[in-house]
Amino acid sequence: MLACVVFCAGSALQFFAQSIPHLIIGRAIGGLGVGALSMLSPLYMAEISPPEVRGSLMALEQFSIVLGAVLGFWTGFFTRDLPGSASWRIPLGIQIIPGVLLGFGSISLPPSPRLLVAQGRSEEALQALARLRLRSSMEADTDPLLQIELLEMRVEAALVEQSIGDVKAGGIRGEAQTWGQLFSKKYRPRTLIGVLMMVFQQWSGINALLYYGPTLMRELGLQGDTVTLMVAGGIGIVQFFAVFPVILYIDRFGRRPLLRWGSAVMSISHITIALLVRQFELDWPHHTMAAWTCVCCVYVFTAAYGMSYGPIGWILPSEVFPLSVRSKGVSLSTASNWINNFLIGLVTPVLMDLSPSGTFIIFASACFLGYFWSTYSVPETANVSLEEIDAVFGSSAGREDAELKHQIERELGLTDLVGGLAARES
Repeated sequence: MLACVVFCAGSALQFFAQSIPHLIIGRAIGGLGVGALSMLSPLYMAEISPPEVRGSLMALEQFSIVLGAVLGFWTGFFTRDLPGSASWRIPLGIQIIPGVLLGFGSISLPPSPRLLVAQGRSEEALQALARLRLRSSMEADTDPLLQIELLEMRVEAALVEQSIGDVKAGGIRGEAQTWGQLFSKKYRPRTLIGVLMMVFQQWSGINALLYYGPTLMRELGLQGDTVTLMVAGGIGIVQFFAVFPVILYIDRFGRRPLLRWGSAVMSISHITIALLVRQFELDWPHHTMAAWTCVCCVYVFTAAYGMSYGPIGWILPSEVFPLSVRSKGVSLSTASNWINNFLIGLVTPVLMDLSPSGTFIIFASACFLGYFWSTYSVPETANVSLEEIDAVFGSSAGREDAELKHQIERELGLTDLVGGLAARES
């Protein structure tokens, strides 16, 4: 809710701006809100979702991001010829609407049960979990599946607390300890996955196309402002429709196969564009077929991105971190996203001036490296509960961690509860 207030304040300042400095300050304030929301949204969605639908639910975030980008682009397209400042005030003012809706909508959201468990508020966590799983307060005390899910959360929280200490008690020191855990030997592979996920997502070239679409379309031989704008706007539409199958099937296909397939298709698309640009960039008017082939490759790349790195870039970092460092791990991953986003926005015009074909070769190389990274470094997290992710990384394979976890499960009654249910079923 606080992030929404900050975002709306920045948007209002942009809408009522009387000078360029007003716009810049408004963008900066709004950026603080966007940055916070881009971390908090996937974090919250991961913590409230059951494992079997977590990927699909979090793919909805990418769907919403793309929907916002499409609406923003075409709003600007259709208002660009309005007289006076209305041509830019209307698009900047419209963005206040979703900020207000999200802010007031947050009032109805239940708190994260995992956060409540970490704070020692188990009863409140059970009520929140019951609400999220569409159970009544009466059913919350008797539903065995809710009890098991809550006990799994308590086991993870207790395991984290006993293995690295209670970070809540240490204030600033505890915060520093938690940040330090991200770079310890135990969690470093997870941190690298979160950070590199965003590196490859951004250097795939998607935001270069979104930010400089009309410029890139002109470099690909298209003529006329209306044509270049409409083709550039098509990038967002393609990405919008590409997200739909991911929402339905991402938990069935898994994260890693989609990343590998997406990397391969994106790399081939970029290489094809680079070769055509290199061959025909000095004489596009006589090679219109080559120009439209480049446009088709851009759309193929966008579709592959929308079904792989787009949604999974937000899903994976929220899945790989344990409770004790999850919020900071997702924060660091989000920071990686925006830092690389900034670099893409900064260097793309320079690279296009130096060599348009070389620019696409750089993006192709990033996608090519992303293929090997997703093949050999990324674990499969589909249909795995957040409490079981440790086993995916092998961090609970050690005897001490395994024994401690089993001991906590016995102390909290999870072992007896599961055993009783198994005996009842048999």
